[in-house]
Amino acid sequence: MNHDRGQMTFRKATVTDLDLLVTTRIEVLRAANGLTDDTDISEIEKQSREYYGKAIPDGSHTAFLVFDRDRFIGAGGISYYRIMPTYHNPTGKKGYIMNMYTRPEYRRKGIAFHTLDLLVQDAREKGIVSVSLEATAAGRPLYEKYGFADLKDEMSITLQPPDF
Repeated sequence: MNHDRGQMTFRKATVTDLDLLVTTRIEVLRAANGLTDDTDISEIEKQSREYYGKAIPDGSHTAFLVFDRDRFIGAGGISYYRIMPTYHNPTGKKGYIMNMYTRPEYRRKGIAFHTLDLLVQDAREKGIVSVSLEATAAGRPLYEKYGFADLKDEMSITLQPPDF
């Protein structure tokens, strides 16, 4: 599915886009976490390739890639998962938006907003009623403008992985 906006094309990713998806994921992680090019994140790269290779074909992840003619300029993705049904979410199906990225020289042109809208539409078409995300300081105004709100009742903990 392609969506054209002037010279820009927003295209739903397929498994044939695996290399671009993984490269973009690593670029996003480096930028979001302030990692230098020499920081070893090869395990994340390997796991991301495995994730996309399974999740894109089985529909548990949707990604949109953005191009200016033939040049890659942005992306965004949504992962789907299920929790126990609740009163406010009877199916328990949820979406988690991640990997939102626009090349710096293309920012403030509505690209991320349109990508976000495509991801939310995809979730809506799948019957999802709850979509969340983790916002960087730079991304927060975009998500607030779209209608996302801070969660007041949710908490989290980061666990250390077990030693094997």
